[in-house]
Amino acid sequence: MEKIIRKHVGERASKIVIYNKTVHLCGQVGVPDTPLQDQAKEMLSRVDTLLEEAGTDKSHMLSATVYLSDIKYFAEFNKIWDVWVTPNNTPARTCVEARLMHPALFCEVTIVAALP
Repeated sequence: MEKIIRKHVGERASKIVIYNKTVHLCGQVGVPDTPLQDQAKEMLSRVDTLLEEAGTDKSHMLSATVYLSDIKYFAEFNKIWDVWVTPNNTPARTCVEARLMHPALFCEVTIVAALP
């Protein structure tokens, strides 16, 4: 039976959970009270860091769920996403409008990736 590995375990969530050669990241955000572009870039940088710590990278993403505080940010967010994501290795992706945990946040993402 495969062991569940948890990293950065907190009271409510772990930042990384690895099971059955699959990496699950908790929701990642940028810095509140900064422009959407800055938040998105910081958020995706945090994803890169956590995936590297877990032993994988964005080219191994299986799925991504993007949460936008207002769907009007969809096109602007996609410009940043499209530069960041690895061509020909795009994950299955869902993008929804949602009320985020802080009113000054514009975006959040959760990621599932495979270990190489």
